[in-house]
Amino acid sequence: MRLDQMKGFSYPTLAIWPQPKPEFGDVWQMHEYKLTEDEKLAWFPRYVETENKHVRLDIYNTYEDAVAVAKEQNPKLILQLNSIGLNESKQESLRLKVEKAVMSKGRLQSEERLMLQEAIRSHKTANDISDSELVLPERFESLRMPLITQLKETPYIRIAGFPKNRIILIRDGESDWSKTGTFNQKTAKYCYRERIAAGFGLSATDHWGKTKAKIRSLLLPRANQLLQLASVKRMLDQARREGQQVLLAGGFVFWYEENGGVGWVVKEASESGAGVKGNTLWEQGKIISKNHGRIVVFPYIKENGECVQGHTKNSPNDGKALPRHPNEYLQLPFKILEDDLLIGLFGELKYE
Repeated sequence: MRLDQMKGFSYPTLAIWPQPKPEFGDVWQMHEYKLTEDEKLAWFPRYVETENKHVRLDIYNTYEDAVAVAKEQNPKLILQLNSIGLNESKQESLRLKVEKAVMSKGRLQSEERLMLQEAIRSHKTANDISDSELVLPERFESLRMPLITQLKETPYIRIAGFPKNRIILIRDGESDWSKTGTFNQKTAKYCYRERIAAGFGLSATDHWGKTKAKIRSLLLPRANQLLQLASVKRMLDQARREGQQVLLAGGFVFWYEENGGVGWVVKEASESGAGVKGNTLWEQGKIISKNHGRIVVFPYIKENGECVQGHTKNSPNDGKALPRHPNEYLQLPFKILEDDLLIGLFGELKYE
């Protein structure tokens, strides 16, 4: 097919961002955020033209390479709003939605990469299984070395995918991989999630949002250790000098309370509010905390334009958050840090 025959080709592209493409292996596919004919925004796979005028998916071998391309092109792509013929109010609304969508994709990928990094690191001391102990189906003996390669990095996985062979191997016990399944779009997704979820003793096939919420809770003690790092202390001291008390970094929040000598603590960022479809992060808003909840909902703009201030809360399983006295209510501005900051900071921690 030609480029002009692909779905959404005629719609203006306002931003791009990569997403994992597990059915092709450990690669990243660029997607385009387009304005459709009914003035809705939607993500489409991005295609590039080959020398013979056919098309192929825009694929990258590393997330870093793909992100570099997106960050270089996005400031230019958003300028297309100026030539579409919309009024200023509509343009600004769309610009906010585009910024929110790209930020959301970046935060999601950074969070999952951090979780994968921590899953791998926490199993570095796992006992290696002897190559000869692995039991594979006789007809798939050729997958022994590719399986060993996966197990050297992620020894805890229970399913392993092989895109070229269109097959998955399923683990039974410690070393029996004789059970097989079909490698398709659905099972490829589970193989991708398995590398994260299984590292925390969770299932790749459970509700992914709930699984990641559990992982964030498991990582919270680790995140609190960041407060002891000299580099983080310098960053937080600088934030205080600039009047900042809430810093959003991936799925975690650096939170400062002056009353009671609390100082800096780490809380969780909520997926509600700005994370709900149609809602946009309201960067000029503030967080009004009336309780001691461990989860922070950031200010957001509803699809109808209504601005909602942020707040704190507990998760449904935590019970009701301890209320603050009205004289101790907090009204705090916030700042968003680089998406990959936590990955770098977690790498500075000393591991057992």
